[in-house]
Amino acid sequence: MSQTVVERAAEHVTESAQQASRAVSAIADAIEDGVKVARRAGKQGGDAAEEFLHDTTQRLQRHGVLTIAITFAIGVAAGSLIGWTIRRS
Repeated sequence: MSQTVVERAAEHVTESAQQASRAVSAIADAIEDGVKVARRAGKQGGDAAEEFLHDTTQRLQRHGVLTIAITFAIGVAAGSLIGWTIRRS
């Protein structure tokens, strides 16, 4: 009888070890997939930022006078706002 109890315990230990091994393997696969997704997202984000910067540079070069006029207007507005804020204090 003691032999069967020992055999059952050994079977349970073996089964538990196999389940733990499968669980660890599944977790490792999930982490690996997550890393791949994160790398892909980072690459796509970098590519989108680079494309945005390139498009913006081209647009500014095509519309030079408009760019200078808008920059001047923003500077005047910011200066007026700062001056008004200082005067109120």
